[in-house]
Amino acid sequence: MEIKKYNLEDRLVKFACACLGICDLLPNTKVAQNLVHQLSKSSTATALVYGEAQAAESPADFIHKMKVVLKEIRETRINLRIINEKPILIDEKITVVLKESNELMAIFLKSIETAKKNNIK
Repeated sequence: MEIKKYNLEDRLVKFACACLGICDLLPNTKVAQNLVHQLSKSSTATALVYGEAQAAESPADFIHKMKVVLKEIRETRINLRIINEKPILIDEKITVVLKESNELMAIFLKSIETAKKNNIK
């Protein structure tokens, strides 16, 4: 049996794709389209900036980029909450993606904390 290596980049790509799927479900109203624009940008930025972090030029650059990923996850999470609480869309996919955003936030908070503890500044 082959053990699959945990890949955070894959998880962020799937997260972005799930958010883009929600964007596709939103109605063609001014409010919804504004949220589509914001959600598509912040959710895809999570994977893109994480890719930049993997090629960081210094430990300080790595931490900075990881903090940017965390910021984009938070922005995505708030956007999803607005979509859910207004409600602009009623779909169980939102609950699933909100749960994933919370898990990703916890991962990145811990990663940043660990990087700082390891004197990576």
